[in-house]
Amino acid sequence: MADYTDPENTLVLETTKGRVVIECRPDLAPNHVARIKELARSGFYDGIVFHRVIDGFMAQTGDPTGTGMGGSGKKLKAEFNDAPHQRGVCSMARAQNPDSGDSQFFICFGDARFLDHQYTVWGKVVDGMENVDRIKRGEPVREPDSIVSMRVAADL
Repeated sequence: MADYTDPENTLVLETTKGRVVIECRPDLAPNHVARIKELARSGFYDGIVFHRVIDGFMAQTGDPTGTGMGGSGKKLKAEFNDAPHQRGVCSMARAQNPDSGDSQFFICFGDARFLDHQYTVWGKVVDGMENVDRIKRGEPVREPDSIVSMRVAADL
């Protein structure tokens, strides 16, 4: 197994395109990180598709219905922070209400600074970004790629 700096705050996603390792940032968004780890540990993300993938922008996942309208049923209060939305950054998707983040998140393909201070950044891809780059595009995606499993590295 790889050497993870902080295994308790590292997520390992096995996707249909390969492994993606995310370093969580509880210093930026403690409640979001705690909830994502709780969902990962429960197996919530296993099998969930990347339902909205926009070339040059981001890949979004975390909806059990695959439609962009679903979630875990537990809304989170926004934890907006100063981390910039750049390549590899993981941030929470939400509806119009800032406090409507749930289980859906997205990974930025490139610079998306126009999202800064409006969405909660909670982590960053530290390994496997080339696999994120290979995720099938679409809105919605036909025959989408998925998260096969998502685990906290400390549990592996």
